[in-house]
Amino acid sequence: MIAFAGWEMPLQFTSIVEEHRAVRERAGLFDISHMGEIIVAGPRAESVLNRLLTNDVRRLAPGQAQYTLMCNAQGGVMDDLIVYRLQPTVFLLVVNAARVETDFVWMNAHADKEVVLENASDRYAALALQGPHATHLLPEAADLAPFHIASRTVAGHACHVARTGYTGEDGFELLCEPAAAEPLWETLCGRGAVPCGLGARDTLRLEMCYPLYGQDLTDQTTPIEAGLRRFVCFEKEFIGRDALQRPPARKLVAFRMELGAPPPRPHYRILGPTEPVGEVTSGTHSPSLQCGIGLGYVPVAVTQIAIEIRGRAYPATIQPRPLYRKP
Repeated sequence: MIAFAGWEMPLQFTSIVEEHRAVRERAGLFDISHMGEIIVAGPRAESVLNRLLTNDVRRLAPGQAQYTLMCNAQGGVMDDLIVYRLQPTVFLLVVNAARVETDFVWMNAHADKEVVLENASDRYAALALQGPHATHLLPEAADLAPFHIASRTVAGHACHVARTGYTGEDGFELLCEPAAAEPLWETLCGRGAVPCGLGARDTLRLEMCYPLYGQDLTDQTTPIEAGLRRFVCFEKEFIGRDALQRPPARKLVAFRMELGAPPPRPHYRILGPTEPVGEVTSGTHSPSLQCGIGLGYVPVAVTQIAIEIRGRAYPATIQPRPLYRKP
């Protein structure tokens, strides 16, 4: 167990590699109750959220979801999140654990009296079932399309079930009452899901180049620098829009190390041909690719890099995202 955003989180149950492979090959189960839930409701909920978020929530019909970001006036990312439209005027935002209070204060400061905001985090526990066998283990939601959410009863417990995820595999998130989390966990493990911890969650998301808030995304980085332009709708007004229209000076790159090189770690220096050009924001050993992989910001013109590890430069190759693609 390790401390994470005010929570005690399981780093691993057996080993990170075993749990990682279980998700890629079968199905793994994560406790994600640390994530925050914010309800936004009212006749102006859509317009308020469209002012706060970079993506266009007008595209969402009830039961649909989208990935989006919330920026400050300088275009820095305050959080990245999933927004679900539960009803025409009711939205559920699932936000990062360390950003719940900051997000809630910011949203209240930019909302109006026709919108009701509720920090509902204490009302929800959440589990993530991820992997190619997920639909087999959760037949109650097998009909749900990707990036949709619906009410379902699982093992006698009422849940919001969403088909989104943070691993690159098919799967579901179950949001339930806290008292239902343990019996749901036991039910899904009894059906064959493998318990997984924070370590495998990190290696899985990094193979897919999914950014982690606090490392790859901060209020000093923009969605454009991070390569998330497709989640920014410039056809509407939103906080930070003007700043995001300026060409970025740097970019977030994905890279892989040569076979046999030590794995990169956050804050290791990224070297260009003649001088340091940045630092690693996320890095690990990839169980799927069997080499070191990472993310980091470098000037936009940089195409060749090495990673400094214990005083030695190890060659690395900038790669297209994602780093891992299913065979």
